[in-house]
Amino acid sequence: MPRLVRPDAVLVQAVIAGALSFAHLHDLAEAAGQDGWKAWAYPISVDLLLVAAWHRLRALRDAGEPARSAWSWFAVALTASLGANVATAGLLDLGDVPDWLRILVAGWPALAFLGGTLLVHRPTSPSAPEPTPDPAPLPPAERGAEPTVTAPPALVAHAQKLAADHRIRTGADIDVDTLRVRLGVPAALAEAIAARLTSQLESQQLA
Repeated sequence: MPRLVRPDAVLVQAVIAGALSFAHLHDLAEAAGQDGWKAWAYPISVDLLLVAAWHRLRALRDAGEPARSAWSWFAVALTASLGANVATAGLLDLGDVPDWLRILVAGWPALAFLGGTLLVHRPTSPSAPEPTPDPAPLPPAERGAEPTVTAPPALVAHAQKLAADHRIRTGADIDVDTLRVRLGVPAALAEAIAARLTSQLESQQLA
């Protein structure tokens, strides 16, 4: 059994309101000197701009982007629609339309074209440049040789005296940390001096 079509009250109301607004815009355009097909094109232009602005507004809001331009064109189209409805409600003599209204109606196509173009071809925000991958570290064979720390001879001689004094007092060889503190030098330099002292001590023992 075929399903019965149940009319939607909201849809019916929208169709009625759209038809009335369409007729008011047509009557106003015709009274302003736009006859024939041009008078029928005006309500289509206004409604299309209204729908396009609303669609762009929703898209921008969903994307989290500013929607000020879409709001502006939506307000322009809504003002044109409401203005026609109010003007044809008996507040305006359609047999003697003022010149300023004729000017507005005559200039509407250019304004609607500009609004539609800006809504469709809005500028896109520049995309962020793709991150450049970090270069892979060079293997040890391709790296430059690490600079060696050279200890001044005078500092080595002074370290020898400190090491001898430490050995006499403690009976043990001086360690790197103690040597660094006694000399007041960086750790790398203290290690280089300690290696130099160890090398000299081994040479003396071999001799």
